[in-house]
Amino acid sequence: MRAEATLGGAVRRIEGPLLYLERTVELGLNACVEVQGSDGSIRVGRAAALDEQTIVVEVLESTVGLGVHDTRIRVRNEPLLFGVGPGLLGRTFDSIGRPTDGGAPIPSAARMRIDGLSINPAARALPRDFIETGVSTIDLMNSLVRGQKLPLFSGAGLPHDRLATEIALHARLRRGTEGDFAIVFVGMGVSHDTAEAFREAMATSAALEHTAMFLNLAHEPATQRLLTPRYALTAAEYLAFVEGRHVLVIMTDMTNYCEALREVSASHGELPARKGYPGYMYSDLASLYERAGCIQGLPGTLTQLPILTMPNDDIGHPVPDLTGYITEGQIVLDRDLDRAGVYPPVRVLPSLSRLMNSGIGAGYTDADHPALANQLFASYARAMRVRVLASVMGEDSLPPVDRRFLEFGTAFEQRFVRQEEARSLEESLALGWELLRALPAAELTRLKPQQVERYLNGGARA
Repeated sequence: MRAEATLGGAVRRIEGPLLYLERTVELGLNACVEVQGSDGSIRVGRAAALDEQTIVVEVLESTVGLGVHDTRIRVRNEPLLFGVGPGLLGRTFDSIGRPTDGGAPIPSAARMRIDGLSINPAARALPRDFIETGVSTIDLMNSLVRGQKLPLFSGAGLPHDRLATEIALHARLRRGTEGDFAIVFVGMGVSHDTAEAFREAMATSAALEHTAMFLNLAHEPATQRLLTPRYALTAAEYLAFVEGRHVLVIMTDMTNYCEALREVSASHGELPARKGYPGYMYSDLASLYERAGCIQGLPGTLTQLPILTMPNDDIGHPVPDLTGYITEGQIVLDRDLDRAGVYPPVRVLPSLSRLMNSGIGAGYTDADHPALANQLFASYARAMRVRVLASVMGEDSLPPVDRRFLEFGTAFEQRFVRQEEARSLEESLALGWELLRALPAAELTRLKPQQVERYLNGGARA
């Protein structure tokens, strides 16, 4: 049974979201705190810092209306917990796990710590199998594997929110029943319009039945933004490791999360590191990303697709830089493709899925999937080199083979990368083979002769 203590008159000063209390009780860091104002309303907070004389409480809601002399504090000798249960799917929650869809509270089958389960590294299993997203450049070229964390690097103004919504609508398992799959969608620092667009897209499709949404709005306190992914990942861990589902967590936008981390760190008076972000941002991001994975002996898996916007399109900015060190690859969106009207504007060459080969091929997708992906990469890379030469020498100066690759590069972007609706993996495979038929068979060095004969014979030009 948890111990509680109620403090009256302990508040010494209020600075933004922080309450400075005289320390008259014993409690642990991150302990749950209830803050009651003079109007009787209760706000949730947590112990953010401690010393021998002072407790600093981080209030997770607005502190407007709180007074120094009439605020009462109830300290709970427990961390922040989230009540989870079988009714999570099909519901919409706010930043700290409260339903916002007008439905009844979730009947709690368990109360879990929002800072996550402690996973023994020796108990982790290698991520296997394939999640189909409906996006050809991901499914065929940079496949998402169950248990992986694969971030999407975007830029301001690029259609990452639209892409996130479409992946949430169309993502599915290729093996297993539909009830085995679930999506947890997390919006951090999103506008009212964007949040409403997410809600409407889910409500008008069958995806809502297997989706739980956690939405943090741009006007809400930065302290709440730091907790939004933690509440959402706690729900995902329950669905994956208790109910045994395969859960895909889509988180947008992690840059908003890091901006909130910088704001809260500055309010605590902590020394800044690169570009003003706290020096512990790497470990803080790791505490979120490393909650993905597969655990030996448990049937469920937790997969993450975090989305972040790169300030000034700088892939070396601290947020994408640190994210790239922790995660297993990246999908990169390109501004030039977006300006050319290509959607989704995925820049294929710098994109990478490090666990792709563990989840594709015979027994998972298609036996010839790896070879086709490698050949498309190689052919498109050559087309890009030829495009640079053509810009210097002129297209008429190129040899015939190079002109064929130049045509292939344009067709690849306009027919394969560009897509108006979701494609199945079979459709993406068929389109990939069709595009390769425009190239000389002698140049397809990543394919075996049997593959050339099976898929390209009669269509490949000599």
